[in-house]
Amino acid sequence: MGIELGLPVALKGTGMYVPEKVLTNDDLEKMVDTSNEWITTRTGIRERRISENELTSEIAARAGLAALKAAGMSADDIDMIIVGTNSPDTLFPGVGPKVQHLLGASRAGAFDVQAGCTGCIYALATAAAG
Repeated sequence: MGIELGLPVALKGTGMYVPEKVLTNDDLEKMVDTSNEWITTRTGIRERRISENELTSEIAARAGLAALKAAGMSADDIDMIIVGTNSPDTLFPGVGPKVQHLLGASRAGAFDVQAGCTGCIYALATAAAG
């Protein structure tokens, strides 16, 4: 059993952005009853980035701009923006339309997919399903 894909989907460019503030496992040890070893052996996570003044849509738009640059494309080349997140800025509107606005992708449709850590996979499958 698998996902039936209808349209060809390609990643033309990738981009990333991470906030500057770092929260390490050692930092977490001081806040809750845990240890670096416990977290690392179970999750592989050694640090995470914390944003104090940036919204999810702003972070996603920065990564989107980097992806567009890497692909040699412009916002006008985007047909659809599908954002996979479980931490939206607000309940409504979704992050996708905000990213659409921040990128200046006025021709693109935009919506969110909430599927936890697998959101990116479901976003790709949704795009491929047409």
